[in-house]
Amino acid sequence: MTRVLFQPILLSMFTLDQVVLWGRSFDEYRRMFALTDEDLTLRIIGCGDGPASFNAEAIRRGGRVVSCDPIYGFEKSQIQARIAATYDQIIDQTRRNADEFVWGEGIRTIEELGQVRMAAMETFLDDYELGKVSGRYVEAELPILPFAADTFDLALCSHLVFLYSQQLGEAFHRAATQEMCRVAAEVRIFPLLALGGDRSPFVDPCARDLRDREYDVSIETVPYEFQRGGNQMMRIRTRTNPESPTPAQA
Repeated sequence: MTRVLFQPILLSMFTLDQVVLWGRSFDEYRRMFALTDEDLTLRIIGCGDGPASFNAEAIRRGGRVVSCDPIYGFEKSQIQARIAATYDQIIDQTRRNADEFVWGEGIRTIEELGQVRMAAMETFLDDYELGKVSGRYVEAELPILPFAADTFDLALCSHLVFLYSQQLGEAFHRAATQEMCRVAAEVRIFPLLALGGDRSPFVDPCARDLRDREYDVSIETVPYEFQRGGNQMMRIRTRTNPESPTPAQA
């Protein structure tokens, strides 16, 4: 069973000492969500981004990205201290459960994993204060986002929806997916696994619910797999989009 918490669990009374912070890189985001060069020109919102470097690196490339997470209510020094306090814990848990991960393609060893993720989090920290001032890091959490309908072209959700199926129930998952569809024309969610490695029991109910609401929903294999078996994303698009493909059945 995977026991590493990769992103904050959203609680009604959020405090920083409840979470283990673990940020992914721009390259990981590209592969997790099968992002094309054209995708990266869109107005993007990242939901539950935590200390990932995607926002900072996308902005450097001329992108337009807003990240939402409750940790953005804290100061840089507080986030930095929390990363330092939990880094060894994450590495130790990963080492004890190493056979649950796929080693290769950029992350070949536990030591390299630590280097890649720490580099991503340092990039985030370097960008954090400027990003907050410019409105790129917004203190907010699913299932309610402080944006008008259709503010974004693309919503990305990494390691939050579906991953925390035991902690966050079906009502949260339905509301969260609907909310992302409200603010963005397209939504991509990765992975479809819950903690422990099994497919989330909420994938199919959410897909059915969204199709009933006139969305196209497809389950697609992506060029990324680190958690063993975690190589699929859910893609959700409005049916008014003429380029939407015929949805694959979940």
